[in-house]
Amino acid sequence: MAGSYTREGYLHENYRYFHLRDTAGQERDFHFHDFDKIVLLLEGRVDYLVEEQSYALRPWDLLLVKHHAIHKALIDRSVPYERVIVYLDGQFFDRALPGERLMDSFETADRSGRHLLVPDAEQRAELEETLRAFEKARDDSRFGAQAMRDTLMMQILIQIGRMAPAAPERSEQADPKIRKALSYINEHLTEELDVETLAEQVYLSRYHFMRLFKAQTGSTVHAYVRQKRLLCAARLIREGVPATKAAADSGFGDYSAFHRAFRESFGISPGQLKK
Repeated sequence: MAGSYTREGYLHENYRYFHLRDTAGQERDFHFHDFDKIVLLLEGRVDYLVEEQSYALRPWDLLLVKHHAIHKALIDRSVPYERVIVYLDGQFFDRALPGERLMDSFETADRSGRHLLVPDAEQRAELEETLRAFEKARDDSRFGAQAMRDTLMMQILIQIGRMAPAAPERSEQADPKIRKALSYINEHLTEELDVETLAEQVYLSRYHFMRLFKAQTGSTVHAYVRQKRLLCAARLIREGVPATKAAADSGFGDYSAFHRAFRESFGISPGQLKK
């Protein structure tokens, strides 16, 4: 059943499920969400970049993208691209089954840097059956239909939680120099982070560093740094820090520029996020 992506940064339901098939996809620049995300490739060729990792997905590969993880899809538009995407409000599932810790898989993936899951034949058959049941239940309006959908979504999370992360060789580690640059960015968000500064940190020429960074991350240095700073500011605002201080503490020297970038990225203002 086809659907469409939301272009806002926030999820207003407990979860949202998409089953999409096209030859274009929606290739966006590096971005992040305030919700957890499942990506399941069914057909096509796509490389997914999640933070410092790159994954060449194969059919029935799953990616777990924790909220705030910067990611991007690089899509081969010459072939059909079919995928299931699920947006999840982890707090809903924690409240529904507080002792089961259904969202721990996302925390583990984020902490270990191993976001890829590869179901074996039995796990794939079980997951395929549950997905079919969920899609059949999507338009059901009979008594208990919403509870049935919630139950099936929880079943999907249980099945995912039982899968082991793929072997490290299934991911392509970023070039060591780019890994060092990404770590430097994380640790120096409030400082000058132009191309020259970062290139000097890894002993590369400006031109070589720009080409390597783009090839490894799919993003320009400026776009990546801006997203990281926005992520940091959003976290601080949610923790109660005033927006002007959050902007400054995240490396934005101009609050009006920060406000525009924040609204562009999240679809709401910093003040709305605080509320």
